[in-house]
Amino acid sequence: MSDVPPGRPASSVVVLRAPMSAHVVERAVQAGDTVSPGQPVIVLEAMKMEHVVAADCGGVVVEVRCAVGDQVAEGELLALVAPHRAGEAVAPQAAPRAAKAVRDDLQRVIDRHVLTLDAARAEAVARRRARGQRTARENVADLCDEHSFVEYGALAVAAQRSRRDIDDLRANTPADGMVTGIGSVNAALFGAERSRCVVMAYDATVLAGTQGMRNHAKTDRMLGIALKQRLPVVLFAEGGGGRPGDVDVPVVAGLDLGTFAAFARLSGQVPVLGIVSGRCFAGNAALLGCCDAIVATRDANIGMGGPAMIEGGGLGVFRPEEIGPSDVQHRNGVIDILVENEAQAVAAAKRYLSIFQGRVEHWQAPDALALREVVPENRLRVYDTRAAIAGLVDVDSLVELRSGFGVGVHVALARIEGRPVGLIANNPLHLSGAIDADAADKAARFMQLCDAHGLPIVSLVDTPGFMVGPATEERAQVRHASRMFVVGAALRVPVFAIVLRKGYGLGAMAMAAGGFHSPNFTVSWPTGEFGGMGLEGAVRLGFRKELEAVPEGEERDALYRRLVARQYEKGEAMNMAETLEIDAVIDPAQTRQWLVAGLDAASAQTAPRPTGARFVDPW
Repeated sequence: MSDVPPGRPASSVVVLRAPMSAHVVERAVQAGDTVSPGQPVIVLEAMKMEHVVAADCGGVVVEVRCAVGDQVAEGELLALVAPHRAGEAVAPQAAPRAAKAVRDDLQRVIDRHVLTLDAARAEAVARRRARGQRTARENVADLCDEHSFVEYGALAVAAQRSRRDIDDLRANTPADGMVTGIGSVNAALFGAERSRCVVMAYDATVLAGTQGMRNHAKTDRMLGIALKQRLPVVLFAEGGGGRPGDVDVPVVAGLDLGTFAAFARLSGQVPVLGIVSGRCFAGNAALLGCCDAIVATRDANIGMGGPAMIEGGGLGVFRPEEIGPSDVQHRNGVIDILVENEAQAVAAAKRYLSIFQGRVEHWQAPDALALREVVPENRLRVYDTRAAIAGLVDVDSLVELRSGFGVGVHVALARIEGRPVGLIANNPLHLSGAIDADAADKAARFMQLCDAHGLPIVSLVDTPGFMVGPATEERAQVRHASRMFVVGAALRVPVFAIVLRKGYGLGAMAMAAGGFHSPNFTVSWPTGEFGGMGLEGAVRLGFRKELEAVPEGEERDALYRRLVARQYEKGEAMNMAETLEIDAVIDPAQTRQWLVAGLDAASAQTAPRPTGARFVDPW
C-alpha cells in the first residue's frame, strides 16, 4: 500500500514517521488543519518519556494514520502534510496562546530563592544594622566583583525537620546559616581566571552563625573544590560554634566530622584568609585560626569557647565582650590586620589577596634618594626601619601583618616593580632591634607563608642579635629563636638580604636564612657594621684584662672608646666585602635596582617543589 493518497504525487507531500517504537498519547491535529514548521503533530510515549513528532514544514495536514492508544513501530507512517507552494496564500492561523513570562516551575524556584535573601528577613537585618554591622550577603557582594558570585547550596535548611515545620525552616534558616560559592576578586587587575576565589560566610542572623550539619556539608564541598582547583579561600567566620539543635541525623558527639581536617589541609596549598566582625567562638574560631592571616574589626571577640562553654567548664561567668577582645588578640598575634569596620575589612582582604594573584603592570616607584637618609649618621641613634621598607616597595603596595605582635620585627607583603614580595625588617625602636621570642616566631611564620605561596623574601637586617638574659630565657628563647634557622633552611623561594646597619651574631644570620651566603645575595649599606656579637659587648668581653688594668674613670672610658672604634673599623661593611663575607656594599639609592635584578634572575629559575606537604604554622 502506498504512503501517498491516490491521485496525489509523492513529491507533493511530506511524510511524518515514528522515530521509535512507542504508544500514541496525543493527536495534536486533524486532517485539513494548517500547521507551521515545528508545530507538534503527534505525541508518542516510550521509556516513560514523551516524544513530539513535529511538522517539518508549513502546510496542510492531508491525513493522520494513527489514533491515541495505538502502538506504532519505528518508521511507521503517522501523518502526511502537503507543504505550501511558493506564492500560495496561507490561511491565517489562530493566534497562539500567549506565552507566560515565567513558567510555573521556574517561578517556584524564584520564589524559593527569595526566602534566602536579606529582603525576606527585614527584622533580622534591622537588628544587624542596629549593631553597626553588615549582613553576610552584603560582605560577600562587596568582596566579589559585581555579578561574579555563583552560590552553592543556597536552598539548604537546618537539619531540624523532625522538630520544625518546613515552612518555618525555609523562612528562618536560609542557606542553613552559611553563604558559600565561587566569585572573582580583583578581576579588573588580574583577569577572570586568576581572580577566582572560594568564599564562605557564616550568617550570624541565622541561628547565631552556628555550625549546622548542612553548612558543614556545604563547607566540605567548597573546601574540596578549593583544593582540587587550587583556589584561594576567604572565610567570614563570625558565629558561635557547633549547633546542638540539628536532630535529623542521630549523632552522639560528632567528633568524626571531617570539616576541620579538610580546612587545615588547605594550609600551604592555597592562600586562606579569615575575616571576623562580632563574636567568633568555638568551632568558628578553630577554622579562623587555621587561616594564613586574619582580618578583624575592632568590635570582634575571638575565643576557643564562648560564655556558655566557659561557664559550663566551671571557669566563671563572662560576657561575650570580655572574651578575646580585638585589642588583646591583635597584641598577642591572633589578628594580623585590625580595622575599624567590615567595609575596611573587605578592602583589606582585597589588598591581601591581590599579592597572591600575581604581578601588576602599573606601579609607581618611591623616591630612591630618600633611602640615603634612613639610617642616622650617629650609629647609636635608633630609627624606624619602616622608612626603609617604604623607600623600597611600590607606592601604596604595602600590607603590614601582625603589627601589634612581636614588634621587634616588621613583616609585610608588598610589590617591587609590580612583583609580589614578602619583607622582614628588624625594628631598632624595640630592644635596639634584638630578636626576642615573639619576634622570632613572627619572622619564622612569615617566612613559611612566603615560602608556601612562592613569594620572594627581602630581609632588612639591623640587629644586635638574639635577645639574651635570664628573663628572656624564661620564655623558651632557645626554641623560639631556633625556629628561624629551621624555617630558613627549608626555604625554596629566593631570599635577598640587605644589611642596613647592625649585622651581629646569630640573629643577623637568622635574618639571612641561616647565614650570609644562604640568600641569593647579601649586600650592605655603607652604614653596615658586623661582628660575632655587638661591638661594645665584644670589647668588654674580649678586652676585659686590658680594661681592668686601667684605673676606673676617664682613662678607662677613653681606652674603651678607642677599642670600640678599632672594632668598628674592623667590622665595617667594606672590610666584610673585601673578605667576601658579604657580596657588595651599595649605595642605598641603588637597593631597589639590586632587588629588581635579583628578582629577574630568580624568576628565570624554577626550583623543583620539594616532596612532602607544606603548611603554614598557625602560630
